[in-house]
Amino acid sequence: MRRSSLSTITAGVLCTVLTAALCVPSAGAEPAGTADPAGTAAPGWSGLDVTDGVPLPDEAGVAVDEVPLDPALGLSSAGTQQRFVYSTVDQHGQPAASTAALFLPPGDAPDGGWPVLAWAHGTVGLGDTCTPSAQPRSDRDAGYLNHWLEQGYAVVASDYVGMGTPGLMSYLNGSVSALNVIDSVAAARTLDSVDASAPGASDAGSLLSPSWAVIGQSQGGGAALHVAHAATRRSAEIDPELDYRGAVATGAPAYIEELVLAASPSFPPVVLPTGLNVYAAYILAGFREAHPEVDLDSALSDEGRRIADLAETACYPEMSQAMDGVDLSDSFSTALRSVPGMQDALRGYMATPTDGYDKPVFVGHGLLDIDVPSPIGVALNSQLWLNQFAGSNEQVDVHWYPEDHSGAKVASMADSSPYLASLFS
Repeated sequence: MRRSSLSTITAGVLCTVLTAALCVPSAGAEPAGTADPAGTAAPGWSGLDVTDGVPLPDEAGVAVDEVPLDPALGLSSAGTQQRFVYSTVDQHGQPAASTAALFLPPGDAPDGGWPVLAWAHGTVGLGDTCTPSAQPRSDRDAGYLNHWLEQGYAVVASDYVGMGTPGLMSYLNGSVSALNVIDSVAAARTLDSVDASAPGASDAGSLLSPSWAVIGQSQGGGAALHVAHAATRRSAEIDPELDYRGAVATGAPAYIEELVLAASPSFPPVVLPTGLNVYAAYILAGFREAHPEVDLDSALSDEGRRIADLAETACYPEMSQAMDGVDLSDSFSTALRSVPGMQDALRGYMATPTDGYDKPVFVGHGLLDIDVPSPIGVALNSQLWLNQFAGSNEQVDVHWYPEDHSGAKVASMADSSPYLASLFS
């Protein structure tokens, strides 16, 4: 994968643009608070609690258990709703379990089965309590996924490894999230091979078409791009019948590794918006677990280590409360890029590919986005589009919306609906 031209620009230039556009002057150092343990409800496992592990087959992309999804955690436009656990791999290259939800439209499946959309979810946290299939979907996500069900698509929604399964979810580790998402589609097609005598077992897998695409927002938008980059190869490895068609990615992050590498006791120089503070904390926690050979803790202050520890379990609402008004520079005792091995490892962990896409890609971004700031969207989308003309990408459709992070996702449906329909025609 070629590094984009933006990655060769000094991190300071990009950081200056973003901090000038987004940040407010700090009134002084503000330590992180504590997460409210009552903020996020206890997870509802729908009778399938695999937090302590589950026996796995040797191959990835196989469902090993399933139950009906608790209706309180489901989608109003779904006919069949299942929660299942399947085999995939983790950030250490080891076999691992992930859970997922499968949603089918009501009524009879069309000839050849329901076309499939793999949903890559956005930031909810890293801990088991935050697991999307064990919590009610947000109104925004529920409305978005209901729309696709009403358009006649089945939806397979991976939780990613480490959410409700052993280990830690590897936040913004796109290559691993991509494998989890791709494997979930293959696994959903094996649901009819799960023990038919088991309570709640179904033959839902036989109702799925091998044709599929990926949709994702924010963290999931980045994951969707990684899915798009790997889907053809991975599909051939785990289920040669899978027919990957393309991707829709909205609010996708990119080049964040360059901003993180600029972190030091004097950067960021101002207090960041709360959401950016939360994302930074999740990055520190996820990277630290994925790369124990890099001594991240040596660059963190006591406060920084406490924040990273908190991020391993606190869900987004509680983490937002804890990180509101925090001066993130107080988390660092030395420049992060000075840690041996940090630069290569961090770029390998979270860099977003900008070439090598062999199927169409739809990218959408909000002009008013401050969660994944619009200058980042400009850089990513421009590079994806330019690489199309360099012959290293298939068709790239870029769309901009006069909306914020969440609003752009909703606004994009007017364009992404006919786009996806064309991929399956």
